[in-house]
Amino acid sequence: MGRGKVVMERIENKINRQVTFSKRRNGLFKKAYELSLLCDAEVALIIFSNQGKLSEFATTEYVVCDQSPTI
Repeated sequence: MGRGKVVMERIENKINRQVTFSKRRNGLFKKAYELSLLCDAEVALIIFSNQGKLSEFATTEYVVCDQSPTI
């Protein structure tokens, strides 16, 4: 028997929202690492919290984010 369906809606309580964000962010980092390991892929994640805090993950030290030409 599987888990029940999770209702996707904004969490109003700030503390609960931050806890959920932290747990899900860590889960995303773990999944990104597993994907890179299993598929020999280069993976990069950039996450901004609602407070503007940056969280990043990359499987290589150097990741090029923007290759658009400058005029």
